[in-house]
Order: sequence, then structure tokens, then C-alpha cells
Amino acid sequence: MNKKPIGVFDSGIGGLTVYRAIKQRLPRERVIYLGDTARLPYGSKSESAIIRFSEENAHFLMNHEVKLIVVACNSSSSYAVPHLQASLKVPVIGVIEPGAQAAVELSRKKVGVIGTSATIMSGAYEAAIRKRNPCLEIVSRDCPLFVPLVEEGWVDHAVTRMVAEEYLVPLKKVGIDSLVLGCTHYPVLSKVIGGVMGEGIRLIDSGVTTAGQVDSILRNLGWLNHDPPDSEDDFYVTDFPDRFRRVGGIFLNRKIARVSVAGN
Repeated sequence: MNKKPIGVFDSGIGGLTVYRAIKQRLPRERVIYLGDTARLPYGSKSESAIIRFSEENAHFLMNHEVKLIVVACNSSSSYAVPHLQASLKVPVIGVIEPGAQAAVELSRKKVGVIGTSATIMSGAYEAAIRKRNPCLEIVSRDCPLFVPLVEEGWVDHAVTRMVAEEYLVPLKKVGIDSLVLGCTHYPVLSKVIGGVMGEGIRLIDSGVTTAGQVDSILRNLGWLNHDPPDSEDDFYVTDFPDRFRRVGGIFLNRKIARVSVAGN
């Protein structure tokens, strides 16, 4: 199992923030990444559709003999992780639980959560945070325009800053002391979001804590790879490979040499 890759899937490009965190933490692990770019965004889809898409993504990764699956999409993590954990023979982790744990550790009294409409409607972050600390006050807000702005590459754009102020100033006014970036696209906007929220409010990137959980699981199972990977990481999409390569370079601060279309 040590030599087998880690599988990561997302509705599109946003999961590259989780991929990046895993590679920073575990540089010797090979990763297979799948972005379901033909059907993004998941945040506006129904629960049943999100579960179905997630199962199809997971089976694609299982066909590549991965040793662990990371559900990098917050919408999929909100609805599909229990289904995948029950049906697959490898560990499956999402980004909700690690993000909630970080929120509890870093927040004092009031935590903000932002995400897609599906993630916020699911109440997954709220439930995970209250399970750990029922005394924390939670203020949630969906920010549906952030994803298309990132996908367009408008990471530090005047329009993005205006949208961020519209979404985030009300959260700042109610006195939150930390903010969970409950979508894998949002860490790319950390500069803009941090500029609106100010230095006193901590931004929580669940990708970093998810990478820590991957490390812990593989270490406990004795599945860590201690040698350089046998081959390069593989990137797959279900559509628009050129766009993935272009915008993905913004996420990773480097060029993605090869992107394959799943099934081809």
C-alpha cells in the first residue's frame, strides 16, 4: 500500500488547494487528482446529484488503485462522505471535520463560516463545530459568486473585492474572531478576504488541516511512502482541460504540464 497513490477529487479546480497542502505535507506521496469540470459547480446541485457525482468520482479513483480518497469538495463532503465510507474499502476523508476541528481550536467565542449554498444549507460545518464545542456561536453565510470569480481567474480584481465586501462586512460587524473558508476555492482569495476582515480575524483553510489528517491516517496504517514517487502526479478532468491547466496554474503557482480527460 505504501507505493499506491492518494486519490483527490473535487467538482473542479478548487480542490487544488487541498492537493497543494497534501504535497507540502507529504512530498513523497504520489497523487491522482480528478476535477469534475463538466458538472461544476456542485454548490448549486441537489443532495442526490452531489452524492451520485461523488460516487462516480470515487469509483474512477478506485480504478486507479488509490490507497486513500480525499473528498476535497466541501459540497461533496457535506453530503457524500458517509456513503463513500460505507461502500469503499479504503479510508475516505472530507474537508468538513478537519476544518471544524481547526475552528474550535482557534476560535474564542464566535466563528464565521462561508461556503457554497449547498454547503451552508447542509449545516455540516455547524453540526461538526457544535459537536466539539456547543458553546461557540456560529454565523454562516453563503458566497456563491466567489467560485465563478476564481474559476475566471479574477483572484485580485476590483469586482472580486466589491463582492467580498458585500458578503463579508456583515460577518465582521457581528464580531466573529475566526472565519472558516468552507470552499476549496476560497483560500485562493485569502488576500482579498483577509483585506476585508482585517488582521484580528483568523482565516481557517481546511485544506491544511485535511493534509494533517491524511498524514495521521497513513502513518497509523503504516502506509506512508518513504521513497521518492515512481512517477509524476496525474491530473484528470471531465471537460475543459486547457482551462483547468490555465487556472490551475494560479492555484499552484506553477504550470501543470499534463491534464488528461477522464475516460480518454
